[in-house]
Amino acid sequence: MNIRVQILAVMIGLGILVTILELIRKRKLREEYSVLWFATAIGILVLSLWFPLLEWLTALLGVVWPATTLFLFGLIFLVLISLHFSIKVSRLTDQVKDLAQEAALLSEEVSRFRAQSAVPEARPDTSSSNS
Repeated sequence: MNIRVQILAVMIGLGILVTILELIRKRKLREEYSVLWFATAIGILVLSLWFPLLEWLTALLGVVWPATTLFLFGLIFLVLISLHFSIKVSRLTDQVKDLAQEAALLSEEVSRFRAQSAVPEARPDTSSSNS
């Protein structure tokens, strides 16, 4: 592997690691979502520092070029991220629906309670003032 490409790959892996740690520290990324990102950054670092492993994986998969193996791993990563977020969005959609239904039921209950406990307002007697 070209030394420039290797240095770039190491810098990208380290950059991802530092970014993830900083996002977690600032509480902009929850720990549960960071596992896949950490695995990706570590994978990039390992494959960029240990090129024979990348060549071995390339041969194992029957791929011609190591770059194709990297693209395959990138594609797998994107599919996993998409699947993870699809599961999260589905769960959140169900929760929003449940909350909306519960809020509607509570609103109806409050309206009924107000209607039952409403005391008629006392009106001032206007007939005595006109005489």
